Amino acid sequence: MNFNPLKNIIKTLPNNPGVYQYYDKKETIIYIGKAKNLKKRVSSYFTKNQIGKTAILVKQIADIKTIVVDSEIEALLLENNLIKKYQPKYNIMLKDDKTYPWICIKNERFPRMFSTRNIVKDGSDYFGPYASVKMMNTVLTLIRELYPLRNCNYNLSKENVEANKFKVCLEYHIGNCKAPCINEQSEKDYDISIAHIKSIIKGNINSVTKHLKPLMQSYSDNLHYEKAQLLKERIEILEKYQSKSVVVSPTINDVDVFSIISDEKYGYVNYLKVINGAIIQGHTIELKKKLDETDDALLQIGIAEMRLRFGSHSKEVIVPFKPELNDEHIRFLVPQRGDKKKLLELSDRNAKYYRLERNKQKENVSPTKNSDRILERMQKDLRMKVKPVHIECFDNSNIQGTNPVSACVVFKDAKPSKKDYRHFNIKTVEGPDDFASMTEVIYRRYKRLLEEKLPLPQLIIIDGGKGQLSASLKSIDKLGLRGKITIIGIAKKLEEIYFPGDSIPLYIDKKSESLKVIQYLRNEAHRFGITHHRNKRSKAAITSELDKIEGIGYKTAQQLLWKFKSVARIKKATLQELENTISKKRAKVVFKHLNKNS
Repeated sequence: MNFNPLKNIIKTLPNNPGVYQYYDKKETIIYIGKAKNLKKRVSSYFTKNQIGKTAILVKQIADIKTIVVDSEIEALLLENNLIKKYQPKYNIMLKDDKTYPWICIKNERFPRMFSTRNIVKDGSDYFGPYASVKMMNTVLTLIRELYPLRNCNYNLSKENVEANKFKVCLEYHIGNCKAPCINEQSEKDYDISIAHIKSIIKGNINSVTKHLKPLMQSYSDNLHYEKAQLLKERIEILEKYQSKSVVVSPTINDVDVFSIISDEKYGYVNYLKVINGAIIQGHTIELKKKLDETDDALLQIGIAEMRLRFGSHSKEVIVPFKPELNDEHIRFLVPQRGDKKKLLELSDRNAKYYRLERNKQKENVSPTKNSDRILERMQKDLRMKVKPVHIECFDNSNIQGTNPVSACVVFKDAKPSKKDYRHFNIKTVEGPDDFASMTEVIYRRYKRLLEEKLPLPQLIIIDGGKGQLSASLKSIDKLGLRGKITIIGIAKKLEEIYFPGDSIPLYIDKKSESLKVIQYLRNEAHRFGITHHRNKRSKAAITSELDKIEGIGYKTAQQLLWKFKSVARIKKATLQELENTISKKRAKVVFKHLNKNS
């Protein structure tokens, strides 16, 4: 590609903040980005040795166009809008195509209030959007309980009302409307209700109750008890609603909270809106990566998208780290302790929960597609020739050399196949020799599979480092399986992956699904092995106490322990109590043996 035309464009670029657009030969926008300094940012694409998807992008750039703005935050907002409009091939994709509902208060005399998914720019006030329709309906129901509003479509202009063009409807008779259509309710009184409603929707419930309480007292002092009682009921409803909100701290007012988690393909940004110490809104978006974008880039997009969508103008924004974004109107805060730190942790938990739910949904829609993606990733990360459809993992368990056992867990299609799990009691090794135990178990396992002509795994995972892996290879070589099965060891401390004959470990990305599956296998093998080891030790403990009694086997001893809980209590039991648990003949044998020195 001839870079000269692009170099000429870059030379003339300004050092201002703005948005740059890359076009291909077909004059299609393939990437949109924002920059604090357009010249420096765009130049970096052509002066650095790019790798991966970014290198592919650079090769396709045929033209560059820019839009200069006044600040970095304006650039971020413009970038977000342009990405939504053009959806370029190499940009992060916002995986959120839902149209969420809003609460609308119409721009008219005696405003109506209703829910809508369509925003009309006619001067009306819109509140939301609400990710939960249930939450929105709860707010609407609360407001209608407190403030009777009209829901008719009449044009209640001053002229029409004074001309008596309207008659009261059923809503008036059942108490849902105060009939402003016939001047039963004044415009001033109606507007006070609307002001209170806006405060409630925004979460400023305290300001409403502060206005209502002295008014209630005034009505009571002037003997207007019915009006006072009505206000008292409204205040109680408001306080009950407020108590159900997630209250974090009354000292935290008008704050936005953002958190970000990501994996190889997606980023998840959670947003919480806090007003007067209560969380009034929460939402998570999924961002699909295109150019291995950093968490910082994802967080910036999430902040721009969510603040624009929810109409937030909070000056304080709580974040897990300070993004590379300068705006004199926003103060980014990374809390280290206290209530604000707890808020950030709550946001992080919500992002993780959302990712978990999304993964479950994807798996339910196409279980095989999800498994195939994970196995393809493992094949690539572990440099395998085939996908590891069948994986086996081994772990040894012993405490001070007693009752050594080993566990083998089996995963098929990246999921546990528990019917194929196996326990091994170590037979040829004395004392706590982990390496020799691993050699024995690997040999026994795969000798049997070969003899019974059962399918072999594509991948064997050994819980341990170079030593355990070398011990396993002795059996693999003895059985002639070297090169036919991929075998690796995973060291616990740094999650290092060891390959045969390579002293330098492989470090897989901590966010990689490959490492998560390997860790899952390792932990499952450990759990399965420990459970069996505990059972074996329990059995050994029983026999060590009761095996001296001639004619009493393991099952009888177990029955006694289930009933009496310990050998000490068995010794204290009467003959009758023993006979109620086991046969009379065995009860007499046990009683005689345990009380022979009495």
